Order: sequence, then structure tokens, then C-alpha cells
Amino acid sequence: SFGAESVALLHMVSVHDRSVPVVFLDTQMLFAETLDYQRDLAERLGLSDVRVIQPDRIELFLRDPEGELHLSDPDACCTLRKVEPLDDALGPFDAWITERKRFQGGQRTGMEFFEADDFGRIKVNPLAHWTPQDVQDYILNNRLPQHPLVGRGFPSIGCAPCTSRVAAGEDPRAGRWRGRAKLECGIHFVNGRAVRPGTQI
Repeated sequence: SFGAESVALLHMVSVHDRSVPVVFLDTQMLFAETLDYQRDLAERLGLSDVRVIQPDRIELFLRDPEGELHLSDPDACCTLRKVEPLDDALGPFDAWITERKRFQGGQRTGMEFFEADDFGRIKVNPLAHWTPQDVQDYILNNRLPQHPLVGRGFPSIGCAPCTSRVAAGEDPRAGRWRGRAKLECGIHFVNGRAVRPGTQI
């Protein structure tokens, strides 16, 4: 996602094989800082196959012509701008790698290293066991640049309209969909539900 902590996993990928496909989901509602960070980081790490995907323009026109769907139905907005484009992009692959971690809480707490998605693909979570300190140590030890919004109070970064600053002592993901019961965008759902213990492979 080229989000707050993405640099650690992306660096590992670049060390292993810079030609590994990296999918960047541009929802058309990201912070300008995220778009700049994506370009700068991909160049710095030498990632040679970054695939920038976007929502289907016709679907956007039909389902969110004013760009305000997130105000009335954030789940539908995430489906349109995230879930459907990513499903299409992952079509050719048998497996994909995520940067999710258990310490991020919510449905991620019981996450295993390997899961199955709705399409039978293997989802790999190599950093599931990492702690916040592990992330920071890796970034510092490898002298990697963090997302510019992290230092401005955004420990978790998604689309601009649905991401707010987090106060000291709050959960790192408290700024995502603030004021709503929503905790996940839907990318990591299986059969319409966030993956829980017992649904792993």
C-alpha cells in the first residue's frame, strides 16, 4: 500500500528480487503525500514491476459520480475503489503477500502466517508476529524513509477522506473511519467477513 509501515516489507522484496510484482492500489482518493512517497520509494528501492491499479472509470461514474460515496456508504466505497480493482489485479496470481501485523488489533489479532482468500489464493503475512518496535528497528537499521505523514500524527494511512490524525495513547488505527464501526476496507475478508482464527489454511 506504500502506507505507514510498508517500507519494511518493500525493502525485503527489493533485497530478494526487485522484479517481484508490487501492486499499488490508487483509489483516486489517496493523500498527495502517499502518491509522492510511492514514486520516490519505488525508485529508491529499484522496484522494477510496480503495478499501479485504479478503480474502473465507468464503475466510478455509475456508482460514485460525485466522489461522495464514502460519506453515505463507506463499505460500498471500499468495495468499488479497493476490493474490486485488487481482485482483478490478483487474477493471474496463486498467492500474494501482505504487510498486516497482529499488533494492529481488531480482526488482525489472531492472524496466521498463511490464509486463503475467497478465490483460493494463498495470502502470506510474513510480518504477522512483528511488534511496533520490530518495525521501527528495521526501518532505522536499514536507513529507510518513512511515509511523510507518520511524523504528522498518522500511524495508519488510507484514503484521505477516511483517515484522521491519531492522538497520543489512541490505537494506531483509531484514525481510520473515525466515528464508524468499520475496521477494515474489505480486502482481507473471506466470504464477506474479516479473517478470524479458524479460517486459515
